[in-house]
Amino acid sequence: MQKPSSPRAGTVLALQGGGAHGAFTWGALDLLLEAGLTFDAVTGVSSGAMIAAMAVQGMVNGGPQGAREAVSMLWTRVMEGNLFGNIPVTPLDWMWDTTKALSQDFAWTGLTQALRLFDPGQLNPLGQNPLEPLLRELLDVQALRSPGAARLYVGATDVESGEAVIFSNKQVGIAELVASACIPMMFPATKIRGRHYWDGGYSCNPPLAPVLTPRPERLILIRAQPRQRQGVPSSTADIVHRLHEIAFQAPLEAELSMMPRQVKLLDIPADDALAQHPLNSKLNTDRPFLEQLFAAGRKAAATALQKL
Repeated sequence: MQKPSSPRAGTVLALQGGGAHGAFTWGALDLLLEAGLTFDAVTGVSSGAMIAAMAVQGMVNGGPQGAREAVSMLWTRVMEGNLFGNIPVTPLDWMWDTTKALSQDFAWTGLTQALRLFDPGQLNPLGQNPLEPLLRELLDVQALRSPGAARLYVGATDVESGEAVIFSNKQVGIAELVASACIPMMFPATKIRGRHYWDGGYSCNPPLAPVLTPRPERLILIRAQPRQRQGVPSSTADIVHRLHEIAFQAPLEAELSMMPRQVKLLDIPADDALAQHPLNSKLNTDRPFLEQLFAAGRKAAATALQKL
């Protein structure tokens, strides 16, 4: 008598958030999908959540190639639309403009002063989030809710409780994805059913527990920020940058430490590609920069696959 098939998942994905640095994740996932990768579940925050949603709906509509095309379309729109360049002129604009010949120290000193003098409502008076029109154009919620869709989990941070909140396929829409990528200093908190949310990276980056039940055979983790950085920072800019990296890594490392040993981990690091870039490069949506990160992601994924 044939035994019933096991409910155990095969491959699951975990996609870190990192704003424009998510183009590294795009590149890594693109190479994996090109190689024919299929997945049973995917979890993500911030830009990683948007990539995850596009990959799930693309897989429903066209398999691995459909997923590649859907994720590529997302980043093409980001590059074409100069995404963060569409935010109205504010006291922060000159500080985020990487084309101006300002040192990182000077930029971060100015940022610190601006955050003391202005609240987010003054810095972004219209409360515009450039992600909303982008998602209205691209997101296919019906595909996410399809019976054949891979399980999708999007993490956000509840502002009042500080806890991670995880949205799944039937809950994920524009508001949930915007909440997962809500940078508190730039955008107003996203309100969903009476609760307010900020970027998921503060509490889960990304949440692993949902994709580890049932226990999968393999977890593919694509990082979107460096895990290690050589040297001890001394300038204000470098200190703030490193503090952000450490804080955003902590939730993930805690979950990885409790992951069952039976699960094979393919960890695709971003250290070589991202450790050279400052914090404000997470807002750089210029095409050459994103294409550079995309190529670096593909290279990192190819190197990781050789270790299997």
